Amino acid sequence: MEAKTTCHSRCGCSCGHNKGEEHPNVVLPILSFILLIVGLILNHTGQGWFSPTVKLVWYLAAFLPVGLPVIREAYHEALRKDFFTEFTLMLVASTGAFSIGEYPEAVAVMLFYTVGEMLQNRAVERASQNISRLLDVRPERTDVFREGNYINVSPKEVRTGERIEVKPGGRIPLDGILQETEASFDTSALTGESMPRILRKGDEVLAGMIVLGQTVRIEVNRPYEQSALARILVLVKDAAERKAPAELFIRRFARFYTPAVIVLALLIVTVPAFAGLMMPSFQYVFHDWLYRGLVFLVISCPCALVISVPLGYFGGIGAASRAGILFKGGNYLDAITRINTIAFDKTGTLTTGCFDVTDMQAHRISESELLTLLLSVEQKSTHPIAQAIVRYAKKQNISAASVSEMHELAGHGVEAVIGGQEVLVGNIRLMKERGISIPEELSGQVATVVICAIDKKYAGHLLLSDTLKDDAVEAIAKLRKLGVTDIRLLSGDKKEIVKSFARRLGTDQAYGNLLPEDKAAHIREMVEEPGKSVAFVGDGMNDAPVLALSHVGIAMGGLGSDAAIESADVVIQNDQPSKVATAITIGRKTRTIVRQNIIGALVVKGIVLSAGALGYATLWGAVFADVGVALLAVLNSVRILNRKVW
Repeated sequence: MEAKTTCHSRCGCSCGHNKGEEHPNVVLPILSFILLIVGLILNHTGQGWFSPTVKLVWYLAAFLPVGLPVIREAYHEALRKDFFTEFTLMLVASTGAFSIGEYPEAVAVMLFYTVGEMLQNRAVERASQNISRLLDVRPERTDVFREGNYINVSPKEVRTGERIEVKPGGRIPLDGILQETEASFDTSALTGESMPRILRKGDEVLAGMIVLGQTVRIEVNRPYEQSALARILVLVKDAAERKAPAELFIRRFARFYTPAVIVLALLIVTVPAFAGLMMPSFQYVFHDWLYRGLVFLVISCPCALVISVPLGYFGGIGAASRAGILFKGGNYLDAITRINTIAFDKTGTLTTGCFDVTDMQAHRISESELLTLLLSVEQKSTHPIAQAIVRYAKKQNISAASVSEMHELAGHGVEAVIGGQEVLVGNIRLMKERGISIPEELSGQVATVVICAIDKKYAGHLLLSDTLKDDAVEAIAKLRKLGVTDIRLLSGDKKEIVKSFARRLGTDQAYGNLLPEDKAAHIREMVEEPGKSVAFVGDGMNDAPVLALSHVGIAMGGLGSDAAIESADVVIQNDQPSKVATAITIGRKTRTIVRQNIIGALVVKGIVLSAGALGYATLWGAVFADVGVALLAVLNSVRILNRKVW
C-alpha cells in the first residue's frame, strides 16, 4: 500500500488514512500474500531446502512490500516528533515477531493491517463521494445572451442582470428570476424533495435545480459566488471543521492512548521477569511474555475509534444534506439530540408567508395614491408582508414614486420621504408611539394591519391574511412524538392572531407583539431555565439575534434571509417545518451509531487485550480482531448514508 503522510481531514488522528485522492497500490499486498501462503505451504510440507536461513529471507521478502510503506510513515511521523502512532505499534509488533522466530505472524501483522487500511480508506472514500455527488452539482458551462446571440461561457463570467438559457435536463448554474410563463424544476439537490416544483414568471430560480420539460430563460440576480448552491457547499465544507464533543474526546484520547499501551506492553514483558527473580518457583520464559506483549500491542491499535467516530458524524451530515437539512458542524448534530424546548417564529416559518391583501381603506387620499406610497416604500423589502403589498399594487397597475429618504424600523415598519412628504408605513404600535390617531376598530382586528400615515396623519390601511404551511400541524405532532415537551410560538404579529394560530397548531404557549429584542429576552429566559435545551426556528433578518442566543438555531433556508442563515446552526433548505423533527431524528441516529462504535470497539479490544495478556490470544487473532473491529465500525458509520427515508 502506498501509505499517505497526510491525515484524513475528518479524523484528527495521526493514522495516515488517505483522503481518497490517490488509490493505493494493490499489487504489493497481493505479492506479499502469495509469498506468505507459499511460505506456509513449504513450511508445512517440510521441504528440505526450506532451511531456517531461507525461511528468514523468504518471509522478509514477503514482509517488505507491505512493511516498507509503514516503516516510511513511522519515520516521517518521528521527524515530526510524533513517536507514538499506529505505524509505530505495527512496526514494533512485526519486528518483535521476527526476533522470536514467528516469521509468518510478523508478515501477517503487517499484511492484514495494510489490507484493513485499504478497505477502511475505500469506505471513507465512498462516504466522501456520496456527499460530493450530492452537493457538487455546479455546471461548468452555460449559455448567456450577449450581443444578440447566446454564447457558451463559464458561470463565473456571467454578470448580474444578464439572461441565461438552460435546456431540459440541464442544471441551473446561477440564481435568477424566471422569464417563462411557467416551468417545472427538480429541486432534489437543494431540498431533498423528489416532487417537481412548478414556478411561474417572476419567481426566483436557484442554482442546482434541474429544468424539466422545456427550455427556460433566467435573468441572473446573484453572482456565482453568492448563489444558493455555492452557499450550501460552503456550509457543508465548514461543517467538517466543527467537531462534536465525542470527536474532540477521541482526538485527545488517541494522543495519550498509544503511549499508554506501549508502556503496558513493556510491563507485560518485564514485570514477570522481576516476579521470576523474586519467586524461583515462577518460571519466566522471555519468548512467551514477549509474544504476549506483541499481541497486546497489535490489538491496542486505536484505528477503529479515531476513524469511525468522525466518520459517523460525517455520515450524519451527509444524510441530513440529502434530506435538505444542512448542519454546520458535528457539534450541532450532538446538540440537537438534547433539544426538549422549541420556539417557532410564525410568519414564513410555520405559515406560508404568502400574505394576501383582503381589504383596503384610504383616508383623505385615493386608493391609487395610497397604493403608490405603499409600493414605493415596500418594493425593496424581502419581508412577506411587504412582498404581498407589492404584488397587490402591481396587479392594480400601480407604479412606484421616487423615494428620497428611507429608514427601516425593525419590528415596526418603514419611514420615508416621498415628494417632500413624510410617509410612515407600519403596524399599530408604531402609530401609537408616534402619536398618530387611527380608527379604533383597527385595534380589534385579527388580521394583520398595515397602516400608512402622511405627515403624521392617518392616510389609510391594508388588511392582510396568512395561511399555515401544509406540514405545520404535522411538524408539531412529530416533535411531540420525539419527546419535545415545550413548544412555543413567538411573533411580532398581534397577540390575537398569534394565539389563533397557536390553537390550530397545538403549541403550548404563544406570544405576540414582540420586537426583536423581546424575542431575544424570551429566548434568554428559556435558555437560563434549568434542564432546558432550547432551539429556535426562524427565517427573517430580525430572527438572527435569537438564532444566535438559542442552544441550536434553525433557519429556513429557502425563503429565509442571509442574516438568519448565517446566524443559524442548522439550515432547512425547503422551508418545511416538519424537517425540524427530521433533523432531530438524524442527530439521534448519528449519536447512536457513534456510541455503538465506541462501546463495540472498547469491549472487543478489552476482551482480546485481556486474552492476549493472559496468553490465550495469538498474533493472528489480534490482527483479525483489530482489522475486523475497525472495518465493522467504519461500515456501521457509513450505513446512515444509505437510508432513503427519514
